[in-house]
Amino acid sequence: MLLSSTFLLAAAASASAVLFGPRISPPQGAVVVRLDTANPHEYPSVQSAVEALPEDNTTQSIFIYPGTYSEAVYINRTGPTYVYGYTSDTSTWTENEVTITRYAAKNTTGSDDTSGTVRVHKDQFGMYNINLVNTFGENPNNGQALALSAYGNEQGYYGMSLKSYQDTLLANTGTQFYSHSYIEGVVDFIFGQEGRAFITKSRIASAGPGCVTASGRDSATNPALYVLDQCEIALADDAESGTSGKVYLGRPWHQFAMVSVQNSWLGPQLNPAGWSIWDPAPNENIENVTFVEYENYGPGEWNSQRANFSTLLNTSAEDAPYTIGSVLGSDYLSWIDVRYV
Repeated sequence: MLLSSTFLLAAAASASAVLFGPRISPPQGAVVVRLDTANPHEYPSVQSAVEALPEDNTTQSIFIYPGTYSEAVYINRTGPTYVYGYTSDTSTWTENEVTITRYAAKNTTGSDDTSGTVRVHKDQFGMYNINLVNTFGENPNNGQALALSAYGNEQGYYGMSLKSYQDTLLANTGTQFYSHSYIEGVVDFIFGQEGRAFITKSRIASAGPGCVTASGRDSATNPALYVLDQCEIALADDAESGTSGKVYLGRPWHQFAMVSVQNSWLGPQLNPAGWSIWDPAPNENIENVTFVEYENYGPGEWNSQRANFSTLLNTSAEDAPYTIGSVLGSDYLSWIDVRYV
């Protein structure tokens, strides 16, 4: 774990010298959010700033000054929208100074989506250097409680930190890109039904026993696909005691689940089987799954005990791993921030 963490942070630091830097003032034209502001041209909450944006096709942005904002945020305006958090280093989540937090769960709000701390229901969206937290997992009853609920095409998340317990990230529909970020949870904490998400150069951390992904792909024509590429699959620093050996890369929420873990460091917390069934017979959901691994390394890498419904791709041309273009479309450079590729 330490070796790969050092590698990820060193790579980010190296890139930072050329491509990245601090973001400590608003971009030109941005709507500004600041806690306890007395400035009538600024907003004291993120949601009030979102509601101040025009409901049209224009490109708009929000800049958030440091602080902890306890609120639920819902973004669904039509035009391209970008939300930036104050940070001394845009290349990583570790220097983020903006946190949006909420205590809510499905059993109180009515659905996974509505439990989200931040809910983004739109195309053409970007969010940078913000910590999103749902603290309901600290409740002894636990339950589905999202940090981020994402519905839409051409969504990009950069230098983010997403934390919850169960169902942290709902990447549910559309094309989504996550990079230089941190995603933490325990149970099925990267999940959804129709979304295509490419998660790269990020740390994926388990805070307790459970599965990292839960793909809800329910048919051969469903576009859903999750790719974890050049990531660190590790234990959270404050993981529950006894977690090692009880973490799996994923389990199939539905029978056509599709997940690839590739070019990534896999920690010793992984169970040797790597992948889990959904439920005991007859609900294993393994008949048509696509669970693949490619060129991973570390103590949790592929071994002879891997689940028989998972596949190790070889390095021949016909078994090349998924690329950003194959997952998100050949025009991905038109909407992804290329610094994070």
